[in-house]
Amino acid sequence: MEGQLRRVRMRLATVVVIIFVFVSSGAFGLEDMVGASGPGLALLLLLVLPVVWALPMGLVCAELGSAIPEEGGYYVWVKRGLGEYWGFQAGWWSWLTQFVDSAVYIALIMDYLASWLNLSTNVAWLLGVAIIAVFAYLNIRGLNVIALSSIVMTIVILAPFVVMTIIGFAKWQGVPWEPFSYPDQGFWTSVGYALAVGMWMYSGYDSMSVLAGEVENPRRVIPRGLMIAMPLIVISYLVPTLAALAGVGRWGEWTTEGGISFVEIATQLGGAGLGAAMLIAAVVSNLALFQEYLGAGARPAFVMAADHLLPRVLTRVHPKYGTPWVSIVFLATVNAVLVRYGFETLIVIDVFLMMFYYILIFVAAVVLRRREAGLERPFRVPGSTLMLALICSPAVAIAMIALFTNGSDWLIGGMAGVLTGPIAYLVFKPACRPRSG
Repeated sequence: MEGQLRRVRMRLATVVVIIFVFVSSGAFGLEDMVGASGPGLALLLLLVLPVVWALPMGLVCAELGSAIPEEGGYYVWVKRGLGEYWGFQAGWWSWLTQFVDSAVYIALIMDYLASWLNLSTNVAWLLGVAIIAVFAYLNIRGLNVIALSSIVMTIVILAPFVVMTIIGFAKWQGVPWEPFSYPDQGFWTSVGYALAVGMWMYSGYDSMSVLAGEVENPRRVIPRGLMIAMPLIVISYLVPTLAALAGVGRWGEWTTEGGISFVEIATQLGGAGLGAAMLIAAVVSNLALFQEYLGAGARPAFVMAADHLLPRVLTRVHPKYGTPWVSIVFLATVNAVLVRYGFETLIVIDVFLMMFYYILIFVAAVVLRRREAGLERPFRVPGSTLMLALICSPAVAIAMIALFTNGSDWLIGGMAGVLTGPIAYLVFKPACRPRSG
């Protein structure tokens, strides 16, 4: 690699905050899950998915992160367990998801700004580009800067939810989990949509792993941070949603687009001041997510380039800050282009790709247990290799179900995204091979 990445010291609490932002950054988005699927089903999935989806991923990431605490995280794990080809696929698919993920957050902020300030499309885009540039600079400055800003933004995000939750429970009325599912559509239709949203909301536990090469003592702080963050994230989703259903109800009108959102719920429960605070929290939530996913998205590409699987220029490290600045700038530049366009098709491909590389992570964890049984694992999932496979199997099954329960357009678009991986491998491996002599 051209230069050495700089390691920074992080307290355990800071790691927990960063993981919280990667996965949650507030309950925004759950409104669509409730409104399209029904309150009872949504609340049930908020309790079940952590056990069958988030917990297996958290445990696997904790074990592999403690055993192989290297920059690039899951790309390195899959490559070591399943070989270079599948490692490239995991890295490539995750890289593509980051292009869309991080751009979506800026696009949402642009919508907020355009609505507030009555801006034209071009002016809103220029503001979006300015935001991208600012956070690219913060990422280049290093993880210490990102950690501090994440802590501040998390406080801003959670404060209005806490107040809204207290008021919502104080105004409890009716049975908030009734009806169980949407009465005007088939049960499996409700399940399919709620499952897709819920899996999205509980994804991101793998993201901290790609920063391991820049964190002091990652074998200790990252696995512990994962185990602490998981129950906190469940609480941050379940409790405010239950309080809002109890205090306001009207679940059939819940949506993030023109209906009842957490901003409107906060306004109804606590007045205009609380509503404004929740709106600010929504904007800050997207900023926090963009900031962290810009950093996480740049790291696998940096390591893949060092392995001669992507252009070597992506390995350049900032001489002062010790960060992969070219990889960060490249991702930010792509984001600046993507935020001008619609995202419906891209998001379909994005979720599909995420399911595929998640499955590779689970398979790699089981394979490494067999192939490298003697590998030191400071954090180890209890039980045998068979037990680990059984723990992972519900998550793999849910991922497979999600691939086939949201329509043919979703399946075709997702498969098109998946096929870019083998093509990219055939293109980049020979093109980036070191020249002899």
